[in-house]
Parts: sequence; structure tokens; C-alpha cells
Amino acid sequence: MAFVQFSQVSLAFGDRDILKNVSVNLAAGSKAALTGANGSGKSTLIKVMAGLVQPDDGQRVAQKDARIAYLPQSGLTHRGCTLREEADKAFAFGYELQRELEEIGDKLKEGTGNQAQLLERHDAILNELEDSGWNRRSVMAEQILTGLGFEREDLDRKCEEFSGGWQMRIALGKALMVNPDILLLDEPTNYLDIEAREWLEKFLNNYQGGFLLVSHDRYFLDHTINEVYELFNGDLHRYAGNYSHYEKVREVELETLIHEYEKQQDEIAHLQEFIDRFRYKATKAVQVQERIKMLDKILEKEIVIPESLKKIHFKFPAAPHSGRLVATLTGITKSYDGVRNVVDNLDLVLENGDRLVVAGHNGAGKSTLLRIIAGADSQFSGEVKLGSGVQIGYFSQDNAETLKGSASVLETIEDEAPLELIPKIRDMLGAFLFRGDDVHKSLDMLSGGEKSRVALLKLLLRPVNLLILDEPTNHLDMHSKDVLLDALKDFGGTVIFVSHDRGFIEELSTRVLELKPGKFRIFPGDYKYYMERMEAELNGEVSSEAGEKTAAVSAPAAENKSQTKLSWEEQKKLETERRRAEKGVKLLEEQILELEEEKARQEAEMAKPEVYSNGEKAKAVQKKIDDLAEKLEELNMQWMEAAEKLEKYN
Repeated sequence: MAFVQFSQVSLAFGDRDILKNVSVNLAAGSKAALTGANGSGKSTLIKVMAGLVQPDDGQRVAQKDARIAYLPQSGLTHRGCTLREEADKAFAFGYELQRELEEIGDKLKEGTGNQAQLLERHDAILNELEDSGWNRRSVMAEQILTGLGFEREDLDRKCEEFSGGWQMRIALGKALMVNPDILLLDEPTNYLDIEAREWLEKFLNNYQGGFLLVSHDRYFLDHTINEVYELFNGDLHRYAGNYSHYEKVREVELETLIHEYEKQQDEIAHLQEFIDRFRYKATKAVQVQERIKMLDKILEKEIVIPESLKKIHFKFPAAPHSGRLVATLTGITKSYDGVRNVVDNLDLVLENGDRLVVAGHNGAGKSTLLRIIAGADSQFSGEVKLGSGVQIGYFSQDNAETLKGSASVLETIEDEAPLELIPKIRDMLGAFLFRGDDVHKSLDMLSGGEKSRVALLKLLLRPVNLLILDEPTNHLDMHSKDVLLDALKDFGGTVIFVSHDRGFIEELSTRVLELKPGKFRIFPGDYKYYMERMEAELNGEVSSEAGEKTAAVSAPAAENKSQTKLSWEEQKKLETERRRAEKGVKLLEEQILELEEEKARQEAEMAKPEVYSNGEKAKAVQKKIDDLAEKLEELNMQWMEAAEKLEKYN
């Protein structure tokens, strides 16, 4: 079995320890994620694993002939040949093995060398070529590239014709074509739309080798990995299970950590206060020196809370009042070349409180439609009529280009923030990945991704009631997405958005607008229902209405699943009831989990000798356990009733 193993690996940059005695083993079947705060050293660790960076100490051992493929976050470009020719370079190992086969064949024919060893090596090469898919390389290359979003006609285009995001898709495709024993992927989903992410998810689920990846897409991780490695302050810890399970376990750990942190901070403050108060008093010199030594010892082992696990929450400024009808679109048609309509005769009604996601493949017109609604594009036919009192806030990746000047990030955000949010500015900047001295960077010094985050935060601080968001989660880590998602859920206005993050879409959307060339459909259900509907259509379980420009496609009825059609108002009411039932079940599940964790803590407390040997303490802890068990039984009964009620809507 192929493997790559790291034992007691350490690496420092200057006086900062990036890796401290890190040990990890990746083998066939490993399905692992690497997580940690921005700047924690995730990319560096992956480079060490790939053999591109040498550690200061420790050992990296890879099985002989093990193929290891590595994909960096960005920076790869391909030029000078067609996409088909570039893809064929991924099979260079196979061409080398073919040349070795020819050399062995010549020696066998000539009768030179150790014939038995030559025959054994000949068979080994043939098996390796077969296992790697070498004989099916052309078909494999086409399947992988089309899975990642390329069209078949793209195969004969020059590589330099593709943009930066597509260049990284080429690099990802080549890494997958190698069919390596170990696959190391640093942010592979950054440049993928939702369809390509789903394809990669299925690919990794069927992948026979081992892989380790970094991603900020929780849904993608939950459906691909079964173990998580967290890198924090140079230490690496392993957690079994998917990413959501890791977060729950880590949250329980964090409760204890925060308690110890607060206790330590109180002790530090107490010692520092004594030192500052009596530093210059000769009569207290000895005591001051003792406390300085005590403080130094504490600071050597100072507890640090991971930024990625700090809970930050903020609310938007109150949305100005608007009417029930927020926007009405009639006959919207848009063409860039005068031949093909990107958007064709689209009708849409946005109501107050809607969370509408626009879905469709790349080039379907999603960003174009958002620009039209926002008023950023006036070259179209049809009409966009805004409702009474509607105030628009529009975000796209182009917003970053307008941020220029010597003002700092902190000054820029403070100028935009309402007075009541000024005390929370630092926390909000931290949530959007501006921490420490980063807040003092001038706008001219920021990267494109950093400018994009500033532009998004500026928008969220304005009092608007219609948010139009084009890929708002780009350049955000998982923690930042959660902060944004919570704020959008609490937002008192209307949201229409495009995103490639399925977890984000499923949590936020209440309606789906599907765009296809020359067609559109509106689904009053959430994105989960939309995907179930797409799968049912694909399997022939329900008829597709793709040929029609229809205003709405019904969500499933709770009581009657016959062909009887409900009115749009009835469908919307039914979907509201279903979502309310779904939220009720989710809330009960969270309460049950919380009580189970508390019960486990009390049972662990009871197992301590100082507790079970003390009758009074044992009695008090046992009463807590009994009370929790009683509450759990009651909540489980409520959950069963709520789950049965929800089942009626599915």
C-alpha cells in the first residue's frame, strides 16, 4: 500500500514555529481535511508533504515509486499548446514507463541482463500502467475536463486563451489524471462553480488513493472526508469524522479552553496590576521581582483561542421600510452579440423577505441578471420596476476595483459604519479576516481578495432593504461565511444572490431561479428541494418543464401528491409551514445535543474519586444527571412528534 509518512516534523520561520513535532500518515483510503486559521501554516504543511519544502527537523518517508500529486492555491498557468496536449502531459510517467518497457524488450530479445529480473520488472510495469488508467488516458482526460466544466470544443483551444480561474481548473484536472497514490489539494474548490464542485465531490468519493485537502466549503468537506487535522500554533491534532462533527467536538473543547483562558487572563491582570503599582517602591522590590517571574512563566504557556472558533455576531443596520412588492421584472432580454440572448424574456416578481438564489451553469446569465436588477447595466430590453421605498445595495467582484487611496482598512470601515456599530468594528474586521496590524493597511496595499472583503463589509454597513450579492463568499474562510450567513438570515430586507457554496445556498435560500440559455424556471421551495427536483427529473421520476418559460414550479404538497395543482399562494404557504417544521426539528436536535453533552460532562464528573467518594457531592451530581435524563426523554418525545409532522411535507 502506497503511503507518505511524517514523523516529528518541525519548521520555523525566524522566531515563529510553523510546525512543532508534527506527525501524520497518509495512505490509500485516507480522506482527510486540513484546517486552521488563515496564516496558521496549512499551505506550508502541504508543501512539506509534497516534498517542496524541507523541514528543519523530523523525517518524511514516502514509499518507493508512490505517485504524489500536489495542487497549490493559485499561480499556475499553461501556454504554448492546446488543452488536449496539456492534459496529455499529466501522463508523462506513463511515457517514461513505456520507454523502460522498450528497453527491457530489447534486452530480453538480445538475451542480456538478468532475464528473470527483467521479466518481473516487465510484468510490474504492465500492471502499473493498467492500474493508472494509462491505456484509457484520452477518455479519462476528456471525462475529467468536462466534469470540471470544460466543453468538448475547448479541448482544441490554446491554453493561453483561458482565464486565471480556468487555468487552475486545468491544473486540477492534470493532478486528477495522474491518478496518484496520494493527492494533496490546497483550496481546489476556489475556482469551481457548484456543478464542478459536485463533480469533484463524486470523484473523490470514488477515489481509491489517499487525499488531504484544504477547503472553506463546509458542505464539500462533509461529503468527502472522514477525518480532520487542525493546525494551531504549530501543533497538529486529528479528529475522526466529517467537518461538522469536528466543529461540534471542538466547540465542547473550546468551552473548557475559554474557561481556562479567562482564568489565566484574570491572573495575568492581577499580577500586572501589582507590578505596575509597586514597581518603583523599594520596600516591595522583592515581591515585584517574584511576580515578574510568575508572570513570565504564565506568558510562556499563555492560552490562545483559535480565531476560527471565536463566535462573532453582528446585525445589519435596520432595513428601511419597503412595500410588499420589491421588484417586478417584465420581459427582460439581454444579448452581448446581437445573436444569442443571455437572458431571454424573463419575468420575475421579488417580494419583501425573499431570499432568492439564482442558479445555472457558467454563462447562463446569472451575473448579468443581477447587474440589470441593480441598475449597473442599462443595455437590455424589458422593464425593471422597483417597489415603493426600495434601496439597493449591490456587491460584485468589480466593487474591489473602486477601492483606492491611502486610507487604512479601519478608517474606511469606520467612515461607513453607523454610530451604534463603531464598538464592534474590530470584531467585524476580524470576522472578515483583518486581524492585528492588517487593519492599518492602506487600500492601495491590499490584494484583490482583501479589497473584495472590504467592499463587502462596506456594503453590509449601509441601511438598504434589497441586497444584490454576486459571489459574496469568495475570499472568505468558513468562519467569515458563518458570520455573513447569520447576518443575512437576520436581515430585515430582501436578498437576491449568486453563490457557488452549496452549504451557504441551502442555509439561506427560500426560492430558486434557474437560468438556462433562453429559458428560466422559478421554484418556490429552497435549494435542497430544487436539487431533489433536478435529480427526480434526471431519473425520469417527474417530467421536466425545461422547455417552458414558467413562472413557478411547484414544491411537493404535504397531503396530496397527485397531479392536482395548487395555486402559487398555496404553494408558498405550504413551503413556509414546511420550513417552520424543519426549523423546529433542527432546534430540538440542537437542544438534545447540548443536553447530551452536558450529561456526558456530569457523568465524567461523577467518575472522579473526589466526587463519588463524597456522598454529598455524589448526590448533587447524580441529581443533575437524573434531571438531564428526564429533560432528554421529554425532548426526544417532542422530536419524534416534530419529525413525524415534518415527514408529511416531504
